[in-house]
Amino acid sequence: MKEKKIRKIIFATGNEGKMKEIRMILADLNVEIQSLKEAGIDIDIVEDGKTFEENAIIKASTVASECDAVVIADDSGLEVDYLNKEPGIYSARYMGEDTSYHIKNANIIERLKGVPEEQRTARFVCAIAAFFPEGRIVTTRGIMEGLIAYEEHGENGFGYDPIFYLPKYKCTTAELTSEQKNLESHRGKALREMKRELDRYEDSNSK
Repeated sequence: MKEKKIRKIIFATGNEGKMKEIRMILADLNVEIQSLKEAGIDIDIVEDGKTFEENAIIKASTVASECDAVVIADDSGLEVDYLNKEPGIYSARYMGEDTSYHIKNANIIERLKGVPEEQRTARFVCAIAAFFPEGRIVTTRGIMEGLIAYEEHGENGFGYDPIFYLPKYKCTTAELTSEQKNLESHRGKALREMKRELDRYEDSNSK
């Protein structure tokens, strides 16, 4: 008889919008998933990596030092080709961490003023790292390609979602349903791949 080895997952974020997506995508794991706040962890994390993967690993390993659980962390961001892939790994800190995304989005739109559609290509990138109790680290990556819109649209997303246009749906990711977004999103793709890694981990540790 197989015994489940993953009792709890701590996801290294305090972003409620992100936690909602994570719980929806990982629902069938039947494992408790806690945010940092729910786990009672308050720790400063210095994200000084040069890639999304490096930052995700830094977050996961730092939080893992404070608990005895599987810790998962993500680092994600928006790459705008016309802006030399800015804001990239600095997406959350772009124009300052306390700056509203409405202002950040307006700035990107202004910087692309007059730029034709074919040059407004962009992508959301998400790297996810899982830190297991024995010290093993696994990473996955997901990408969603799109365009930068000419103005904000939609109320369903967060962050840069209102300016990220998907030609396939003829709308921004902030106008998608939760189900559509989880199917197409960079985080959804990376999380589904990580779910497969978690399943393999459980299989390898089962009796």
